[in-house]
Amino acid sequence: MKAIVFDAFGPADVLHLGDVAMPEVRPGDLLVKVHAAGVNRADLLQRQGYYGRQSYGESDLLGLEVAGEVVAVGSAVADVRIGERVMAIVGGGAYAEYARVDRGMAVRIPPHLDDLGAAAVMESFVTAWEAAVHLGGTAKDTSILVHAAAGGVGSAVVKIAHALGARVFATSNAERRDDVLALGAEAVFDYRSEDFEQSVRDATGGTGVDVVVDFVGGDYLPRNLRSLAPGGRLVQVGLLGGQDSTTIPLALLLHNHLRLIGTVMKSRTADEKRAMVRRFAEGALPLFADGRLTPLVGRVYPLAQAADAHRAMEEGGGFGKVVLKVAE
Repeated sequence: MKAIVFDAFGPADVLHLGDVAMPEVRPGDLLVKVHAAGVNRADLLQRQGYYGRQSYGESDLLGLEVAGEVVAVGSAVADVRIGERVMAIVGGGAYAEYARVDRGMAVRIPPHLDDLGAAAVMESFVTAWEAAVHLGGTAKDTSILVHAAAGGVGSAVVKIAHALGARVFATSNAERRDDVLALGAEAVFDYRSEDFEQSVRDATGGTGVDVVVDFVGGDYLPRNLRSLAPGGRLVQVGLLGGQDSTTIPLALLLHNHLRLIGTVMKSRTADEKRAMVRRFAEGALPLFADGRLTPLVGRVYPLAQAADAHRAMEEGGGFGKVVLKVAE
């Protein structure tokens, strides 16, 4: 089969279309004819050598999420039929004509959702649901502050919180303010020119928010804790700021009985990832089925132009998921 390969770590130019062996289906697997694949920041890091030769446990090929049609099922799979459409998280291997998928990491695609949209769901929205809802407790009539809200997971958090009936505040750059407002945020603060801590205080009458979901880290941490209402939860998902050490106002943490929760999908066990997908399927998938949640697709490239897709993500400036179109 055809797949995107690279012979050495390096810039996007190392990516090219090549011939590789078909995946071998194990008892608990699905074999999926890939119609579309999402492009994620981790793909760029893998191509650059950030993870060395370590794979994500399934395939040395790039790609962490797929949408497509089931063409074979393992001997232990009894609840999925050949011909069904699924979207899934994979441990590598999405940038290919066929991908092996752990049954526990796949869900059926809602009938009205096309393959390009489905390829933009799993990595972003499973992570977002875990952070905002399962860990953060976001629900109707709660309030949440979402950092990096124009990003893939951040925008998914905004959409989920709005769909659930929460008050949503967000940070992004000024150029994306209208885009994030359109996702359902009540107010969006420019992280470069506005003090989000003061803005949250003003917007909530000094109370603070119930939940903060942060992808930045570093010196955002004490400011986030000061932005929380008593009993509030700070869910730390990433370290985009590149700083992993900072000062924690422990007296505030104790006095206001706050909770600081860290989460990342990549380091979780297979069983933990399956549990995340189950929670997403139970809670979020019905919102996709009835239209309250929709994926955010940005630029679309043919599989053979994966290098262009990587360059586009590196250049930034886009809004929505970069997706590779593999087959009809």
